[in-house]
Amino acid sequence: MIRNDTIAAIATAPGNGGIGIIRISGPKTEEVMLSVFRAAGGRYPIPESHRMIYGWITDGSDTVDECMAVLMRAPRSYTREDVAELQLHGGSYVLNKTLELCLKAGARLAEAGEFTRRAFLNGRIDLSKAEAVMNLISARGAQEHKAAVRQMNGGASSFVRQISDELYTLQAGLAACIDYPEEISDEEGTGSLKQGLEKLIGRLEQSIDEHASRLIHRGLQIAIVGRPNVGKSSLLNALLGEERAIVTSIPGTTRDTVNGEMLLNGIHILLTDTAGIRETNDPVEKLGVERSVKAKTEADATLLVLDGSEPLEDNERIMIERFDGKGAVIINKTDLEPRIKEDTIHEIRPDLTCVSISAKNPESLQPLRDYLIRLADISDQLALTQPRHLDAVRRAACHLKDAYHTLELFTPDVAATDLQAAQAALGEITGDNADEKLLDRVFSGFCVGK
Repeated sequence: MIRNDTIAAIATAPGNGGIGIIRISGPKTEEVMLSVFRAAGGRYPIPESHRMIYGWITDGSDTVDECMAVLMRAPRSYTREDVAELQLHGGSYVLNKTLELCLKAGARLAEAGEFTRRAFLNGRIDLSKAEAVMNLISARGAQEHKAAVRQMNGGASSFVRQISDELYTLQAGLAACIDYPEEISDEEGTGSLKQGLEKLIGRLEQSIDEHASRLIHRGLQIAIVGRPNVGKSSLLNALLGEERAIVTSIPGTTRDTVNGEMLLNGIHILLTDTAGIRETNDPVEKLGVERSVKAKTEADATLLVLDGSEPLEDNERIMIERFDGKGAVIINKTDLEPRIKEDTIHEIRPDLTCVSISAKNPESLQPLRDYLIRLADISDQLALTQPRHLDAVRRAACHLKDAYHTLELFTPDVAATDLQAAQAALGEITGDNADEKLLDRVFSGFCVGK
């Protein structure tokens, strides 16, 4: 990747739209812009920074489209280079033709994430904030959006830099122990260092919340299980508000898992309707039952659905007794004469949550929706939510533990190496210690125009 050339790309999503944007960045930005843009009145003025100009995109004497153009001179731009944006009508031909003219005028087609990568390399944002840009673009709900905004506003950066500063202080103390052994005894020096390490290790481990990270980036995964014909598919359809799964009165209709997604209170929830769990000789249905068990194992929580209008069967009693992990028992068909009540379940397992509903009555589903929202509730103050960041913090904590155990052996010179490794791991989060391979991996997931 060449850092001192000029790049251009379509910055808006593919397809037709009211407005499409071409973005240009680099030393020849103004030259490229004025090569393709003709201001109203036929003038080619020296553009004032951050001021919109009305005109046309032209190809020689031919007009391509009306256009609003703006030049943002360095360093007051997204990349801290000269940046221009050409705002056109959002037709695919117009955008691609204009991009072609920009490339002919001396720009190069930008690589995925190259605009944001330049912003990082030019010191405008650190690596965690750069990642937050793409998280903000791809956010599917309010919960994911809030996490991205926190990261963009420096949540991860502030946490990491604070820990790093404290770690530098410990490294300085360790260096003093090594350089001045006649003035600082091993017991005196390592004692205070071990206390500092214990505090840092505790803070790092408290910041690692794998469950919250999964909920934010993957969504809450719910498996709907139960014996055949209790209303699992009807419940899925009712929650989604659409006929996603086939519903019949014939037991075993659902032979495979059926997935659906919804947003509740800004929370992304993935529902999996499973085949009815029962003993069967049908090889296809048996495969469906196996997939049901697998879906239950992989889910964050399980909804065990019962037909409240029928007596509890022996295999259902066993499923209740063996119910483990998060989830609830859902007593369905409350519109019919009840044969199972919440007290029936609590006599078997007093600790289980029970929710009574009728999949035919949308209003009865609100207690279940409220329960799902509570399941997905996480702190809105989490500093670290990215899997990459959690991995780096986990490695940093391991290095600090190694340093702690090394100090118990009174070998501070070896512990210094572990502290440096911890510092390097933390530096991967902000990009203070990031090689080209790591940058390629981070920015490869970006869209080209960002």
